[in-house]
Amino acid sequence: MFLVAIVATSFGQGKHNKGKFYVYWGWNHAQYTKSDIHFKGDGYDFTLDNVAAHDRQTNFGIKYFKPGSMTIPQYNFRLGYFIADNWNISFGIDHMKYVMDQDQVVNMNGNINTGSAFDGSYDNTNKKLTEDFLTFEHTDGLNYANLEIRRFDNLLRLPISKNGKGIDVNITEGVGAGILYPKSNVKLMERARNDEFHLAGFAAAAMVGINFTFWDYFFIQAEMKGGYANLSDIRTTSDKSDKAKQSFAFSQQNLVFGAIIPVFTHKNKINF
Repeated sequence: MFLVAIVATSFGQGKHNKGKFYVYWGWNHAQYTKSDIHFKGDGYDFTLDNVAAHDRQTNFGIKYFKPGSMTIPQYNFRLGYFIADNWNISFGIDHMKYVMDQDQVVNMNGNINTGSAFDGSYDNTNKKLTEDFLTFEHTDGLNYANLEIRRFDNLLRLPISKNGKGIDVNITEGVGAGILYPKSNVKLMERARNDEFHLAGFAAAAMVGINFTFWDYFFIQAEMKGGYANLSDIRTTSDKSDKAKQSFAFSQQNLVFGAIIPVFTHKNKINF
């Protein structure tokens, strides 16, 4: 797909997009690499190596479309502006969910001295991540608020109506960066569960997508995105001294629906 994007950038047909806005909404499926998670607080300092995690899909239903519950599933929102016919800048929120695989066995290194059943020194010790020891999620969610710059090129135009309008097939690709503002749901060593929004780090990503635009105004777009997330300040309990940090690569497969919004003048009317 990246090779297709390079070809499209070189040979794509130009369209008169400058000055137009676009907005879209859709949903994602996400994957994460394994990561080392370092926990530190009063009486403990330890690292769990190569922790595996997965996303959490919401069963498809009315929640995906009902205004009061649309933000529950893993969603993607973006608002953009074409600064040139083939270039746009945009702000978006990628709402992913990150859930540690429960009961996996990992290597553990460090010390715990809190007066709990988990006290001890750990040196490459096999540790099963049971619920009484640790539950760890960014499920409301792993929120990536970002700015992107994207290239947009027309590959093919399929006229349907008499005025030549119809379906455009376009390719888009871009890069961006932003902040991670997760609501981390953590329960550590039987302490009270913590579940609050917190600015935890940053991320950067690249994307490529195929776009089908209907009558110049409405579109469906499929995207692939890959990036790097660094969460250096994760809240694990209500005590601000209790923190965790991790970093990992992530990927997304997105399906979004949107509209291109022209700047209206007396010469610019919607005709189907």
